Amino acid sequence: MTDTSETRSADSAAHETQRSRLHRLMRYLPLIAPVLLWTVPCWLLLHAGQHWPLPVTLAGTALFALGLIGMPLAMVRGHGRRQQDWAAIVGDTLLGTIWVLFTWSVVLGVLLRLALTVSGVGDGQDRARIVTWAVLGVSAVLLAWGYAEARRVPRVRRLDVQLPRLGAGLDGTRVVLITDTHYGPLDRARWSARVCETVNTLQADLVCHTGDIADGTAERRRAQAAPLGTVQATRARVYVTGNHEYYSEAQGWVDLMDELGWEPLRNRHLLLERGGDTLVVAGVDDVTAESSGLAGHRAHLAGALHGADPDHPVLLLAHQPKFVDRAAADGIDLQLSGHTHGGQIWPFHHLVRIDQPALAGLSRHGTRTLLYTSRGTGFWGPPFRVFAPSEITLLVLRSPQRPPSP
Repeated sequence: MTDTSETRSADSAAHETQRSRLHRLMRYLPLIAPVLLWTVPCWLLLHAGQHWPLPVTLAGTALFALGLIGMPLAMVRGHGRRQQDWAAIVGDTLLGTIWVLFTWSVVLGVLLRLALTVSGVGDGQDRARIVTWAVLGVSAVLLAWGYAEARRVPRVRRLDVQLPRLGAGLDGTRVVLITDTHYGPLDRARWSARVCETVNTLQADLVCHTGDIADGTAERRRAQAAPLGTVQATRARVYVTGNHEYYSEAQGWVDLMDELGWEPLRNRHLLLERGGDTLVVAGVDDVTAESSGLAGHRAHLAGALHGADPDHPVLLLAHQPKFVDRAAADGIDLQLSGHTHGGQIWPFHHLVRIDQPALAGLSRHGTRTLLYTSRGTGFWGPPFRVFAPSEITLLVLRSPQRPPSP
């Protein structure tokens, strides 16, 4: 018994040591990441055997150096205390651009150079220059396409979701999910209006917004959020807070959404009844809410379900997919989430998966709980979406007891 206890203590100590090292590394990440993002493509595109004329090498190096200095400064000015939108746009665009350039400098820098070497194409300088032009061409195409994808009205993704405990009277209930609209420095008031028009064509019983409404205070983003007041649903329009609300005076967003006619599911629920059957529609604050210091803001599932009949199926709104561990432990039938953006710009999804149990789509957790994770309706920061398209989601809830189609 003593040996087992000592082994567990040793394992726990080793785990804590690893976590401590990871936390120390994360502290330095904001300093290390920009240097890597700008110096790696600079080296691979300009100094890895290309032997460009000296003016080209100097001009290109100067551009990368300017980006390395300018991007963090613009982001601090744009997202820090000053909240200057023009600076945020510049910083975010540079971040997205260099992420794509970094990714494809590494991918093509290795694979294409290897393929050219194996096939015997040219000498070392020729191969290096071919790789440079290929990287620049691919990056330019992806950035143009990614910008168009980010700014377009999302496609509607429709799927049927069977809930074993859903009564036949609620079969066919139409739930529309929008999330992560991230109204921000780029004015998207027209885009917002078109998104809401699209939602209204879907004839929803319930429209849900699972948080990250905007980047910036309600006062600053009011014009972009205003079209949310035009959204139509036969039963209810409900929302929960996301982590970005807590960066931007969350109570202001709660007040504005109330003004726009949306019902907050802040650790509470409502009942959707039809044909003698009942669905509990519950919601919780984001998991970061408690650390915000705002009174009454925290993720509290027991509070959200207080007074609900445990025999009724539960649809839960929670901003982050990782809340599904708590949802599954409580036997929630379906959780709707956002937050991940599907990675937004490939291959960032690999980093998202470190923090979240699901990236996009429908997944099962535990014996009963389903999780639907939306890739998001808008975008955060860099105005690009590469291999991670945005979506408006129509979920049609199905009962196993529904009568067969004629």
